[in-house]
Amino acid sequence: MAEKILMKGNEAIAISAIRNGVDGYFGYPITPQSEVMETLMKERPWLSTGMVVLQAESETSSINMVYGGASTGKKVMTSSSSPGISLMCEGISYMAGAELPCVIVDCQRGGPGLGTIQPSQSDYNQVVKGGGHGDYKNIVLAPASAQDMYDFVDWGFDLAFKYRTPVVILADGIIGQMMEKVELRPQKPRRTAEQVSQDAPWATLGKTPDRERNIITSLSLEADVQERFNRKLQAKYEEISRNEVKYSTYMTEDAEYILVAFGCSSRICEAVTDILRAEGIKVGLLRPITLFPFPTEQLAELSKKVKSMMSIELNLGQMVEDVRLSCEGRCPVGFYGRQGGNIFTPEEIAEEFKKFNNLK
Repeated sequence: MAEKILMKGNEAIAISAIRNGVDGYFGYPITPQSEVMETLMKERPWLSTGMVVLQAESETSSINMVYGGASTGKKVMTSSSSPGISLMCEGISYMAGAELPCVIVDCQRGGPGLGTIQPSQSDYNQVVKGGGHGDYKNIVLAPASAQDMYDFVDWGFDLAFKYRTPVVILADGIIGQMMEKVELRPQKPRRTAEQVSQDAPWATLGKTPDRERNIITSLSLEADVQERFNRKLQAKYEEISRNEVKYSTYMTEDAEYILVAFGCSSRICEAVTDILRAEGIKVGLLRPITLFPFPTEQLAELSKKVKSMMSIELNLGQMVEDVRLSCEGRCPVGFYGRQGGNIFTPEEIAEEFKKFNNLK
């Protein structure tokens, strides 16, 4: 029988990192994700698996430690919250430019600036659109449960190494702090030095008789070289968009209206769908699980069949831009959001939905 434990979403991230053979975690405490590091320190995986757990002096230092670990082909990760992710953006851009795999957890809080420690979904543009400088993208996964937080660590590393790119788990204060039952997987061993060398032939491991010394850098001094590299990155992102889109639907088969929501908002919108269905209004829900790649084609198909769509977000309108681009004017696209840590209720969203669609 599978082992099941009641835990917070943040705790699930930490336990998953240990159980999935992660080599190193480098981070800095910030609400509402501090339980990730606290749980790792409590579990002391350096004694059981040899995993390195280190509190850096800042978020800037932690992402650069991740850069160094990833350069050697190791499975390394960090976690933070919105202001900390802002400080990491330069390092994330460097890692995208050096094509280095890693997993970054962002447990969002309200902003701008220090803002509030209450939950938010206002990092969408920062994380999904890149955040740092240059033409790059992160793969972005949006968990909606503590189980997702556990599962997405392993999935995130699979994608990170498959495409040699940073992967962001874009959580929020609600998912990070809520307690749910989590099914744990068996312990995976950390990879041996030989396995790391096989998995990451590009890594900097020093020169050996059967291996050249690799140099990891994102620097290019010639315009033509940089342009070729940037086009190579875009080709990789196009491949990701073709192959890695993931989403879920709820009651969309006969829907005349569609709600679009990710993370904690998607859970609330399931209840909204039930409320409106009980009133005879045929509403369905599409939840993007990958925010990049975004389920553009799936929304485009739905837009041909429905009267309208509405994006529900804990921000003032960020994902809605991608929903509108997907629909290309085929149907009206509305938006409803809250800020500052105020969480909408299902009844509140249902009323706003009816207002937008002129329904009683």
